[in-house]
Amino acid sequence: MAQKIYSRPKSLMPMPSGFCPGCLHPLATKLIADAIDELGQNNNAVHVLPVGCSALNLMYWRGDMLGAAHGRAPAAATGFKRSAPDRLVFAYQGDGDLAAIGLAEIMSAANRGENFTVFFANNSTYGMTGGQMAPTTLIGQKTSTTKYGRDAETTGFPMRMCEIISTLDAPYYVARFALNAPKGVNQAKKGIKKALQYQLEGKGFTFVELLTNCPTTWGMTPLQSLDYMETNTIPYFIPGVYKDKGEKA
Repeated sequence: MAQKIYSRPKSLMPMPSGFCPGCLHPLATKLIADAIDELGQNNNAVHVLPVGCSALNLMYWRGDMLGAAHGRAPAAATGFKRSAPDRLVFAYQGDGDLAAIGLAEIMSAANRGENFTVFFANNSTYGMTGGQMAPTTLIGQKTSTTKYGRDAETTGFPMRMCEIISTLDAPYYVARFALNAPKGVNQAKKGIKKALQYQLEGKGFTFVELLTNCPTTWGMTPLQSLDYMETNTIPYFIPGVYKDKGEKA
């Protein structure tokens, strides 16, 4: 007799993904939905979505949505959470959105210790707007604005957001996970749930970086992009927990 061992998360709409083939955004979307389900927050979660590929999730997540201008998701999340402190509020942002256009917003919210969660999908490029260099683009990585590869002398070095945010006093939980292999996916699932649980406990600002890919703008097949992450992305953006005040308690 067949036994059902898995079901689509209730927090996901019953429709196929519209992300590019091989993109890891849908995996991140599912992991967050799994955590919302497991925490029993299906009817309490508020999804804050800015501009970019992340905004496509307005079609996939169930629940209340709050749209924000490019880079301003932390500011919008701050206002909503302060107005409705019992709601589970999280922002889902890409690297161009968070680390460039919205750098002031993410740093200010983290520094204030606002009690919401930010999920940061880092694929080292502006995915939706044309594949331009992002603050997280790796040295030597080719983009539509760095045809010969990023050069540190003229454009600086890739920004490590977990490391930067973890230096602030206020953030409660800061972690990075890679989604290119099962081990990292399992670690990410636990980290995502922990970040949301800390928020529900009123602990303060929580930040989870998810290393993803972008086969389309990288000009690679999905499998090639996973290999690129293993040999290039992960050695620079090292996965791990950078701050967890709960573990010190």
